[in-house]
Amino acid sequence: MAAKKTGKEQILAHFFDEGTCSPLFSEGAVSAAFGCANGQTAYVICQNGSPVGVKDIDRTIRVLEMAAETGNPVVTFYDSTGAMLEGGLDLLTANSRLSAQIARISGVVPQIAVVTGTCAGSSAIHAAAADLCIVAKGAELFLTAPFNSEDKVADAGSAEFAARAGVAAVLADDALAAASLAAKLVGMLPGNNLAGPAVFDFAAPKSSLNLAKYVPAEAAAALADEGSLVELYAGYGKTVCTALGTINGTAVGVIATGKEGMDHRCTAKTARFVRMCDAYSIPVVTVVNTEGLVRSDLDDQAGGIRQAARMAGVYAEATTVKVAVLAGEAVGPVYTVFAAPADWRIAVQGCTVAPLAPETAVSVLYKDEIYASDNIVKATEEKAAAYRAEVCSAQAAVAAGAADAAAAAADVRAQVAQALDMLSSKRAVRLAKKHGNIAL
Repeated sequence: MAAKKTGKEQILAHFFDEGTCSPLFSEGAVSAAFGCANGQTAYVICQNGSPVGVKDIDRTIRVLEMAAETGNPVVTFYDSTGAMLEGGLDLLTANSRLSAQIARISGVVPQIAVVTGTCAGSSAIHAAAADLCIVAKGAELFLTAPFNSEDKVADAGSAEFAARAGVAAVLADDALAAASLAAKLVGMLPGNNLAGPAVFDFAAPKSSLNLAKYVPAEAAAALADEGSLVELYAGYGKTVCTALGTINGTAVGVIATGKEGMDHRCTAKTARFVRMCDAYSIPVVTVVNTEGLVRSDLDDQAGGIRQAARMAGVYAEATTVKVAVLAGEAVGPVYTVFAAPADWRIAVQGCTVAPLAPETAVSVLYKDEIYASDNIVKATEEKAAAYRAEVCSAQAAVAAGAADAAAAAADVRAQVAQALDMLSSKRAVRLAKKHGNIAL
C-alpha cells in the first residue's frame, strides 16, 4: 500500500531552509522550486501523485538543464500514478529525452531521488539512475506491478525490498523524514563536479577506533565527526559500511570493511559508492580489515569475480583523494584493491599486511622445521606469530614501503585528518579516452 499522502507544501518546508523557497512553476502534475537546503542552493522537482504528461516531462527536463547550467544539485520527489496515456507516442519520446538528460548531467551535478509515493516503470529507472535514492517507508518502487509478477515475493515493490536490492540508499520513516534527510545529504555533497567539498562545524567523536571489538559502522564513526555520518545502502552488502560524513568539518566518504569475506553485493556496493565520491571529488577514507573475498562457487556464479574486478578498477581509476587505514587483515588481493591505489596509507599497530596469510607463508617457508616438530599445529602457530610480528607488522609495512605511516588505534583519526589536509590540493589527470571498459 502506498504511503499516506503528504502535501507538497509540507515536503518543501521540510526540505528547504526557512524563507528560501522560490516556486518556479506549479501547473500540472509536476511542480518545481529553487532555494537553499542545509545551506546548499538546490532545485526541487515534485510530483503531486497525478499521472504525468508530456508537458510535465518537458518541464522536468528544463529544470535539469538549469541545474547543470547553474551548477546546483537537483532533488526529485517521486509520487505518480503513472503516465498520462493520452500522450501516446509523444509520451514515449518525452520519457526518452528525460532518460538522456538524467544521464547527460550525471556526475556534473548531484541528483537525489526521493520516493514518497508510487514510483513505477520509467520513473523507477529514473529514480534508480540518481546518485542517491531515498525511499520513504510505505512508498512503492517497482518496474512491473508486483501482483503481475511471475515470482511472488511477499514485500516486492516496498521500500524495504528496494533497500535489500541495493536500489534505495537510505530508508526514511515517512515522506517528511525523507525530505529532511535529502536536505542533509544535499548539504554534504558539493554543488557540482567543479566545486570543493562542503565544510561544517564539527565535534570530535566520543570513542576511538576499537580493534579488539571491531564493528565496521563503529570503526567509521570513530573516524568521523560526532553525529555526522549518514550510512548508505545499509540493507545491501552488509559486510561493508559505506557512509557520508565529515572529518574535521570536511565532507568525506567513509568505507569500513567487515572481517567476514566480501560477497558480490559488498563489492558492487563499494564500487558504486567510490564512483559517486570520485565524480564529485569527495575524499574517500577506507578502513581495511577483512579476510578477503568470500570463498564460494555460488558467489562466483552470481558475479563475484566480475564485481571484484569492477571494485578494483573503480578504486584504481578514482582520482579523488584516497586514504587507506590498515586496521586489521590486509592480505593479498585485499591490500592490492584497497591500499595500493591510496594516496596515503596508515598502518595501525597490530595490523597484518602481507602477500598471503602468515599461516600459509610459514607452512611453505618453514615446512621441514614444522614437520620435524612433535606438534605440527603448535609449531605452525608459533612460526606464524613470529612471522606476523616480524614481517607483517605496521612497522614492517612502513619499512617496506607498503604503508606511509604507522599509528596507534587512538591516534588514527588525527592521522587521517592530517592526511586529508595534506592531500586537499591534489590534482590528477586521467589519460585521454572516451571511457574505461572495466567489468560492470
